[in-house]
Amino acid sequence: MGSMIAFLFRVVINALALAAATWIVPGITVTSAPSMDATLGVVLAYLVVGLVFGLVNAVVRPIVSLLSTPITCLTLGLFTLIINAAMLLLTSWLTQYLPIGLHVGTFFWDAVIGAVIISIVSALLGWFSPSKR
Repeated sequence: MGSMIAFLFRVVINALALAAATWIVPGITVTSAPSMDATLGVVLAYLVVGLVFGLVNAVVRPIVSLLSTPITCLTLGLFTLIINAAMLLLTSWLTQYLPIGLHVGTFFWDAVIGAVIISIVSALLGWFSPSKR
């Protein structure tokens, strides 16, 4: 039961981090289904996109990080920003098939800066995670 609460808490952290990125970066938007109530639709949209983003980071990111270890070492870890931006773009691509979606404008200005914001907010909110206690 504790791992389920930690997982749900992580989804909420991802949703809040994505909300911060959409608030700061004008090229990142989250859309809800047109048939949903406005407030409930926005909250559900962020939670669904946070869930997809978490799954992408749990499944795809470790493989990409492992394969890009040499270039990450050569760039002294800065390539990790590009990997994070790519995971954000992959989430955007995956959610285009859902009625709820994440849309990222351009790679550098929107995805990379959005990934930096998401990383910072996730790290700050992650300190309150139940799994850390």
